[in-house]
Amino acid sequence: MSVREQGQRARKAATVLATASRATKDAALRAMADALVARTPEIVEANADDVARAREAGTPDHIIDRLRLDATRVAAMADGLREVAGLPDPVGEVVRGTVLPNGLELRQLRVPLGVIGIIYEARPNVTADAAGLCLKAGNAVLLRGSSSARSSNTAIVATLRDAAEASGLPADSVQLVGGESHEDVKQLMRARGLVDVLIPRGGAGLIRSVVEESTVPVIETGVGNCHVYVDAAADLGMALEILLNAKVQRPSVCNAAESLLVHKDVADEFLAAALPALRDAGVTVHGTAEVRAAGDRSGVEVVPVTEEDFGTEYLSLDISAAVVDSLDAAVAHIREYGSGHSEAIVTGSQPAARRFVAEVDAAAVLVNASTRFTDGGQFGFGAEIGISTQKLHARGPMGLPELTSTKYVVVGDGHVRP
Repeated sequence: MSVREQGQRARKAATVLATASRATKDAALRAMADALVARTPEIVEANADDVARAREAGTPDHIIDRLRLDATRVAAMADGLREVAGLPDPVGEVVRGTVLPNGLELRQLRVPLGVIGIIYEARPNVTADAAGLCLKAGNAVLLRGSSSARSSNTAIVATLRDAAEASGLPADSVQLVGGESHEDVKQLMRARGLVDVLIPRGGAGLIRSVVEESTVPVIETGVGNCHVYVDAAADLGMALEILLNAKVQRPSVCNAAESLLVHKDVADEFLAAALPALRDAGVTVHGTAEVRAAGDRSGVEVVPVTEEDFGTEYLSLDISAAVVDSLDAAVAHIREYGSGHSEAIVTGSQPAARRFVAEVDAAAVLVNASTRFTDGGQFGFGAEIGISTQKLHARGPMGLPELTSTKYVVVGDGHVRP
């Protein structure tokens, strides 16, 4: 089936979804969750084929971690759908309303975007998350996962489609865009008039390609070169716990810390504890001369850092590290190398925290908290569609409201404009 035909089917499905009641959508989401659990063996078996192919192709371990599914992860996908079912329906929400001086009633309502295309890499859990969020917000979705997750995505989408149809919604509410070549992706990126918006999720290369080549409007989800800055006024025990959580808890995701900055006034004491702790956690530190000297004193090997390292989203057990002279220097470093995703400061100084929050330009700025909290679920939004690093329409974790647009409803009583 061509992408154009899939887009036409999606538009028909979107017409039905736009007026579906919350009860209908929530029932479909719960049915989809139950179906994922019931068909877990089928989904895990399909995923095993993808993982085997990835290993044969020499795929890095952090990508295989994103690709892998087991019964626990499938159950988590199902739980995510149930959580979305329990969230308020954004469709029909009155964003603002007023009665104008001439007596006209004016309301701005949330409405579905229509047809959403999502282009993403490796992670098959995105398939269920994206389908659920789009459906709850009244949108049809065209999913284009990477070829590495082809078998997994095919099994998941078939499960979701069957459950949606059994619940009274169109099966074409959720479709998987097939094909093996980049040309198939280009057709989706150029389906203007059929697809209302595209959301890319993946590495810098994928996002750049979609942004530059698409004629469909794009919500850009960026890479996460996230920093943890340990200020002169930091509680160093707290800073160490935050750093280890941000780097090690799950290094293959976009909100993991990739860079450490330490104020010179606390560098010796903090690095004496942090470098051995990072080493023991399996982390390779790419450090400046000051960090390498601290490593020598602690008996920890530190790799010389390069300019490229400071701008790298590792997605692995690697971190760049530098000692900075001041808060100003830390902010300047983040401005130069950060990706606008998530930046954290650890400090006991309220003035320092306020300055950092005001001066750092990112979708999320965290004070005395791990960057790993930049997540739709952690923010209470339910499963997220992605984390937007752009500044138009949506920024940060994108939950249900970010998958809607608005329209104005004007009610008069024979009003004509003079």
